[in-house]
Amino acid sequence: MFPISTILHPTDFSPPSDHAFNVAYSLARDHGSRVIVLHVAELPLSAPGGAMIHPPPGGIREAIREQLHAVKAPDDKVPTEYLLSEGIPAAEILRVAQESPCDLIVMGIHGRTGLARLLMGSVAEQVVRKAVCPVLIVKTPLAEKPSS
Repeated sequence: MFPISTILHPTDFSPPSDHAFNVAYSLARDHGSRVIVLHVAELPLSAPGGAMIHPPPGGIREAIREQLHAVKAPDDKVPTEYLLSEGIPAAEILRVAQESPCDLIVMGIHGRTGLARLLMGSVAEQVVRKAVCPVLIVKTPLAEKPSS
């Protein structure tokens, strides 16, 4: 087994990200590691018609920061650092993973297919292809079926 001292957990605050955080936390607790929780606010994007969508203003940025710090473990056994970054999500995740340096990236996946994946790409796929460390992709388990 390779040593794990730093785990990077990118989050978009979705249920798959929440589930991946629980996995990252459990691994960090078991290996005596720290967790870096990262949220990437995207840079201005061009919208149809040439309009630009700009990053959130300061007030919204503070709300995002509060949401980021709300990603909490059930206890204080794992040192946790929070980072808010702006940019292209996959590029920022890769940058932080290399600069930190991280031993493992644990992230959730939305499972987009077809046109949505073609148009938006898969952040997880880009991270897996280019990361300098191992990447654990966590799929949210299906809800248990009610018993008959």
